[in-house]
Amino acid sequence: MNIHEYQGKAVLREFGVPVPRGLPAFSVDEAVKAATELATPVVVVKAQIHAGGRGKAGGVKVVKSVDDVRKEATRLLGSTLVTHQTGPHGKQVNRLYIEEGSLIDREFYLSALVDRESSRIAFVVSTAGGMDIEAVAHATPEKIMTFSVDPATGVMPHHGRRVAQTLGLAGELSKQVQSLVGKLYAAFVAKDMSLLEINPLVVTKSGELICLDAKIGFDDNALYRHPEIMALRDLTEEDEKEVEASKYDLNYVALDGTIGCMVNGAGLAMATMDIIKLYGEAPANFLDVGGSATKEKVAAAFKIITSDPKVKGILVNIFGGIMKCDIIAEGVVAAVRDVGLRVPLVVRLEGTNVELGKDIIAKSNLNVTSADDLDDAAQKIVKAVRSTG
Repeated sequence: MNIHEYQGKAVLREFGVPVPRGLPAFSVDEAVKAATELATPVVVVKAQIHAGGRGKAGGVKVVKSVDDVRKEATRLLGSTLVTHQTGPHGKQVNRLYIEEGSLIDREFYLSALVDRESSRIAFVVSTAGGMDIEAVAHATPEKIMTFSVDPATGVMPHHGRRVAQTLGLAGELSKQVQSLVGKLYAAFVAKDMSLLEINPLVVTKSGELICLDAKIGFDDNALYRHPEIMALRDLTEEDEKEVEASKYDLNYVALDGTIGCMVNGAGLAMATMDIIKLYGEAPANFLDVGGSATKEKVAAAFKIITSDPKVKGILVNIFGGIMKCDIIAEGVVAAVRDVGLRVPLVVRLEGTNVELGKDIIAKSNLNVTSADDLDDAAQKIVKAVRSTG
């Protein structure tokens, strides 16, 4: 789960992380009021969306008067911001963050994330702050330094010294960054984060280290422990179908293709999407119903797929182990009878209770095409989609 910049900075403040003063605003009047309360000669008006690249897209503006705050707030609120991370459709701006300006001397990059290879929290450090870290990694990888933290010891003094050395910070600034690394690690662990990105981390002209931006993601599997974080969720920033899927504990990700997929198991789901691409079409979603799906959950999954206007055909691919084929069949039949079937549907079942599942579908008198294996299923659904338009 992701949160907005202003929410992330509020979380970091709890751990003593230095961030600029700022106030959220949901209307033009609130933005003006926030700027008045900050009473600073330079104000930054920031669009709040779950995507990077806001500055390049015109979503971050530095102004020097309350009138300019009103002007920028009027321009941004309700507008659609298109960045390299939003895709061509962009995201609507419903919130702003009004922040005091900072006199920047130097900009750095600092992040913490879960390193899947070592199963540890890793820090990524670079002197190239304020830039896309992916671009830095591609063009000048020597400017990036990474290290992981042993969970048995947590952050040690040498970790902070290493960051200071990489960033070329000495004296008081070295002490500040060493303290900051410890606070960021504490926040990461305490809140079950999956990503904590500070870009840029800046040194001000007065010699202070400040986190000028904050992008935070949380481990969805740990959110039950953090109701205070769950309360920060902004559903308007998420795909409606993904929100609906989360209500049923379905692993669903919307994609841009035309063939809806319902599969059990992440590996099989990936293979299903790959073979659809192999035969010249693209998947409209990733959907793993899991091994313990009920008839009701399967029906909900089917309805979510059919609610996508881009879907021109549906492929159900189930290998029954813990997940029994007859349960899938009953769920599909129930969903089709409830919402109707306007596009071709191909079902491939294999494994536990496969014959019972096939029998349920055969006796349903629904217009469903059966497939013998995954290759056969992929060819049939691609052919059906292309023949209908």
